[in-house]
Amino acid sequence: MFDLRRVVALQEACVARWHEQPPDNPCDGFLQVVCEQLRHNFLLWHEEDKARDPTAQDAEIARVKRSIDRLNQERNDRIERLDEWIAEELVRRGVAADPTAPLNTETLGSTIDRMGILALRIYHLRQQMERQDATDEHRENVGRKLYVATVQHDDLTRAAQTLADDLLAARKRHQTVRQLKMYNDPALNPYLQGTAAQK
Repeated sequence: MFDLRRVVALQEACVARWHEQPPDNPCDGFLQVVCEQLRHNFLLWHEEDKARDPTAQDAEIARVKRSIDRLNQERNDRIERLDEWIAEELVRRGVAADPTAPLNTETLGSTIDRMGILALRIYHLRQQMERQDATDEHRENVGRKLYVATVQHDDLTRAAQTLADDLLAARKRHQTVRQLKMYNDPALNPYLQGTAAQK
């Protein structure tokens, strides 16, 4: 059910394809949820690049910042959806860990999110290695970063597979961690409350 090799292959393929065409989602089942979550990371990555443009006007920075807030909220919502799908699948399979079984410090959904971010980082580091105007020093510096990112990705993927196997074997408990983001909620963000009150 949770073959992390398929997740890795999907994330790598989508990141490459989405740099050539608008993001799509040809998957179903669990991979459909993985792909949708990755799409928000992809969009968020490129909005954050725009926010760092030194030539951007203040109005554009404000627009991009609001877009980043929205995408980050949606990204976190999709992490929760990944974990909800996992919880539902464990129930479907009749897997019930003992209440005293340990929890992981990070959910499988959060780990898949981090794998997607590393897939994006590795893609962009490889782009930097291939720049026609790159100096030898630049390629050497990027190469070191690429090596570290690749090792981290491999380690994280193995750890994620171990967690998935532990969940299926009921050696660990699974639960969906609610992010409880406050900054986009008018009832919780005092600045949004102030704006609402003025209207």
